[in-house]
Amino acid sequence: MVIKMETKYKRGQMKIQQMAFMLMAVTLFFILAGLFLVTIRFSGLKQSAEDLNAQNALLLASKVADSPEFTCGDAFGKTRTNCIDTDKVMALESNINKYSGFWGVDGLEILWVYPLETEECTPENYPNCGKMTVVPERQGNWTSKSNFVSLCRKELSDDNRIYDKCDVGRIIVFTNE
Repeated sequence: MVIKMETKYKRGQMKIQQMAFMLMAVTLFFILAGLFLVTIRFSGLKQSAEDLNAQNALLLASKVADSPEFTCGDAFGKTRTNCIDTDKVMALESNINKYSGFWGVDGLEILWVYPLETEECTPENYPNCGKMTVVPERQGNWTSKSNFVSLCRKELSDDNRIYDKCDVGRIIVFTNE
């Protein structure tokens, strides 16, 4: 009878050990499956963050273009979005140091796409120029994003009438990484 009890206890111990190993194996399986799912879920997170930063920079470029200091507003007959009044920008350049941190960017440039000019704008050569550097500070690591805009100004025609002259341009926003 003692021998039978020992065999019964040994069988019981064996079943308990089997159950413990099985529980450990199932737990390990679920942990590995969970890690695999988390890895798949977050694999595109870095790309998503980069895409979001690029989109924010483009929206910032549009926001700056539509700010009251730059926008054409109703001056050209109707409300326009992404329209920069270059006459305002030239007037603003004399007081640009007051606006150094106003837009929250590390650099801001306006380029003419068409007609293509390469010269930096000054009061002497305006409007026959191709680049306006509004916020010149670009220190450290920076990235640039641009958006297309209309560059408009008032001009005098040959028969002494004032008309709206608009060109194609880009606004480039430089931000720290």
